[in-house]
Amino acid sequence: MRKILIRAFLVFLLCAGFALPTLAPGERPETPTVIVGARIVDGRGGPGVVGNVRIVGDTIVNVGEFAPEPEERVILATGKVLAPGFIDIHNHSQEGLAEDPLARSQVAQGITTLVLGPDGGSAYPIGAFLSEHEQAPPAVNLLTFVGHATLRELVLGDDWKRPARPEEVARMAALVEAAMQEGAVGLSTGLEYDIGFHATTEEVIALAQAAAKYGGIYMSHIRDEDSGVFDALNEAIRIGEEGGLPVQISHIKLASVPVWGKASEVIALIAAAQKHGVDITADCYPYQAWSSTITVIVPNRRYTDPESVAAGLAENGGAGNILVTHCRKHPEYEFRTLEEIAQARGITPVELYIEIVQEGGASVVGHTMMEEDVRAFYTQPWVMVASDGGIGLRHPRSAGTFPKVLGRYVRAQRWLTLEEAIRKMTSLPAQRLGLTDRGVIAAGMKADLVVFDPERIVDRSTFQEPELLPAGVERVFVNGVEVWADGQATGVRPGRVIRHRAAVAVTK
Repeated sequence: MRKILIRAFLVFLLCAGFALPTLAPGERPETPTVIVGARIVDGRGGPGVVGNVRIVGDTIVNVGEFAPEPEERVILATGKVLAPGFIDIHNHSQEGLAEDPLARSQVAQGITTLVLGPDGGSAYPIGAFLSEHEQAPPAVNLLTFVGHATLRELVLGDDWKRPARPEEVARMAALVEAAMQEGAVGLSTGLEYDIGFHATTEEVIALAQAAAKYGGIYMSHIRDEDSGVFDALNEAIRIGEEGGLPVQISHIKLASVPVWGKASEVIALIAAAQKHGVDITADCYPYQAWSSTITVIVPNRRYTDPESVAAGLAENGGAGNILVTHCRKHPEYEFRTLEEIAQARGITPVELYIEIVQEGGASVVGHTMMEEDVRAFYTQPWVMVASDGGIGLRHPRSAGTFPKVLGRYVRAQRWLTLEEAIRKMTSLPAQRLGLTDRGVIAAGMKADLVVFDPERIVDRSTFQEPELLPAGVERVFVNGVEVWADGQATGVRPGRVIRHRAAVAVTK
């Protein structure tokens, strides 16, 4: 009988034009808000259930079958999905938030929490960075890692093309401890990039041990995602084992021709480590193209040696697979491939590559991955969805990651169920980060929520127009306040800084 009454109430609201309490989009409600009639996918991976959710202040207080009270604000969501706000565990919006604190390209996807400081690069001091955003909050919540490369530059200065000395490692470890005490969630590395590349495994283990004292995790852009990927993964596993902390593999991929089709071997390697007791997970973005600096194409660092450059280009499938997205010296190169530019210039791609590096480098996108490998990774229960993008970055993943998974990999290609995809975007990263009050729709959890149309949600960003916003995300709440409604940002900034806390150092 109760179900019949609730359904009748909803039909009455829809058909009779009943006058409801209204608010300007983004205004913090003084009375509770009830989202009614949605298919609630709570983030845990179980089947969605039609019901209502009541928000009071910044908190979810009721989930299930109940009728709204007359004075409450009611949002009708019949036919829509209501999910926890998406948590992007690998995001590069650190600088972009200064330009756009409303984080339009992020909230338009349903992202409510950004995890910054990946790939070894972070702000420092961590405490000052977090305090700045507490005083002037963005529209989204944020956490941060402390970056290994950032600390190497602080301690070694310009002399970082070598292993650190014992006293330098000790100084970096002390900086990691200070960062953890100030709220960092863990240590990140970018061992494929120049500053991190010169570090020994032992150096990283020492810093990982410092983070482990405070319950931190180790997140790594591993040393090689190409032909050396297996050695690089074994190094990350060793760092986790000897460092005494969980491991997160950033944007897991097989990024060059020699390792195409070997996802099953990577999965077997990680499964063996998990069976051995290593707490290791990964994240993945839904594109067959990476984005980085042009120098990563030549892994031996001999950037002006024609033979090394030719080998690097060949391993990436040729110069036609490398798209220039930013080149300060030659903006006319942007959104053209190295092959196209070389042909227009009347020089070889090798000569062009060397010239670009000598003139200051460029940002590039490499179309060098196989969809079959991406699918293999996404169907693993321990792989999360993450963008490796951010505000203003020139890769479609920055504006399209989460809707692409839901629109293409769930609805169109059926790689994943809707419920499993949402788990990979919500409760799974929340658990990895130690967030106990977000990532699930349940009474007592913070009201970070996204309402979307499961039949319309899809990415629209492309490699030529990477900032096009997605379709189908209708409302986004951060801490109980709407930050996205009616196809636009509402103009409010209710995001919070989330500091990782450890009351005392944990003995590992």
